[in-house]
Amino acid sequence: MTLPSPLDTLKSVAVAPMAGGPSSPGLVVAAARAGHFAQLAGGYKTAAALNAQIAEVTEAGVSVFGVNLFVPNPHPIDEAGYSAYWESIREHASTHDDAATMAARLEDDDEWSEKLDAVILSRTPVVSFTFGLPSAGTFRRLQAAGVLTIQTVTSVDEARQAAAAGADALTVQGHDAGGHSGVWNPDTVPENIALATLIERVRTVTDLPLIASGGITRREQVLELLGAGADMVAVGTAVLRSDESGASAVHKAALADEQYTETAFTRAFTGRPARALVNAFVESHVDAPVGYPALHHLTRPMRAKATAAGDSTLVNLWAGQGWREAEDGPVVAILDALEP
Repeated sequence: MTLPSPLDTLKSVAVAPMAGGPSSPGLVVAAARAGHFAQLAGGYKTAAALNAQIAEVTEAGVSVFGVNLFVPNPHPIDEAGYSAYWESIREHASTHDDAATMAARLEDDDEWSEKLDAVILSRTPVVSFTFGLPSAGTFRRLQAAGVLTIQTVTSVDEARQAAAAGADALTVQGHDAGGHSGVWNPDTVPENIALATLIERVRTVTDLPLIASGGITRREQVLELLGAGADMVAVGTAVLRSDESGASAVHKAALADEQYTETAFTRAFTGRPARALVNAFVESHVDAPVGYPALHHLTRPMRAKATAAGDSTLVNLWAGQGWREAEDGPVVAILDALEP
């Protein structure tokens, strides 16, 4: 399968969008200038902040880049469950804030409509979606504006639905991916199968271009995935420690810290399954409930205070399998070393 324009002239290794800071405009610009597809992460920021980052990238002369948006797919938690979870994390939340209190339960849509308007008005070349499937009308609206659309899927069934809805391409995210899983049902985690196998299975149900993502840190993995039917691969954890990454110093240091020996799926920080290094907070809240985005907002002050204090035990240390191979240095050098 040939990648659609404007991706058809780019290199095989792309940078996956990483919300919360890592996908800085500097990272996107550096990767794009070297011929790699990279995306800004629209999640967790205002439409105004996203607009400013889009402008920064375009003003740097980058013509091919993407923006990733979180599709509203709320999984509310009732007040009783929300309060109970607060009580279970109160001690941790108070570690760096003696005045920590339970925030009001917030079930927002991450400024979905405003961000859709922003990417259209800014003529963003590529827009990708995760956490759920937009309506067919949303895909048509973006395509009518000349925007290429990419839908994140984690299974064959999701791939079928995304193709039927009108996506132009699919990011196939595997079980080993760091950070939030794109799985549409947060009561589950993706099937634990090799990413190459998942690519092969998805390829049997759609002819859409496929971008493989999840736990990719070595060149031989890139070659295997391209051979399995992927048209491009996207890496995230592999570039988290790069010079241009906007990840916090705490996060970057933790990826190289020998005290962390494994990753696991956890809902403890946000109420959605996400793969993170197993730290004290993850260990203490293995039974965290489903509750997105309410739990994200509930734990956000604690995570910010811990990051400011340099305390990695209370921070969401998103990491995919293979995190030990993440290196520091210029992002272009990291990406080019993975090119087939």
